[in-house]
Amino acid sequence: MSLTTRVFAGFVLVVSAAVLGTALLSQYWGGLTPCELCLIQRWPWAAAVVISLIVVLVGERAGLAWVGLVFAIVFAISVVLAFYHVGVEQHWFAGPSACTAASGGAMTLEQVKQQILGTAPVLCDRPAWTLFGVSMAGWNLLASLIVTGCCVAALLHGARRRVVAFSVSRGAA
Repeated sequence: MSLTTRVFAGFVLVVSAAVLGTALLSQYWGGLTPCELCLIQRWPWAAAVVISLIVVLVGERAGLAWVGLVFAIVFAISVVLAFYHVGVEQHWFAGPSACTAASGGAMTLEQVKQQILGTAPVLCDRPAWTLFGVSMAGWNLLASLIVTGCCVAALLHGARRRVVAFSVSRGAA
């Protein structure tokens, strides 16, 4: 079976909905309050759901190479966001001041405000949950890398198909 644009978009839709659904289930059913970076990491997956729905509706009018390129860009952004969050958790990078534990006694204005209001901010540098020692940001990084690879493969497959179709049409002329 040949990979079509609609089939590929359907694959991205299912994977994106599953990843986004897992994040939402962990929040609303599992009781894990997301940090600021967790919420930001959801945006590429939500964008992929919207884009893939549009592509499924448009069908084969959208070329596989172009769709693969758009999705590769979306998921490359997801890789960067997830890598940054993993880096904040591992203390490789400084995280946003609103959701990173202060190393000294000084607090940001946002932390003081949250303390006054009685709600502690969810810290980006402390994973709320891990599986096999990997945080949700780490699992998101892995999923983003895998889907980015699939998107690049679809891009290359679509580009190769266009070259073959062009060569065949030129040979017939």
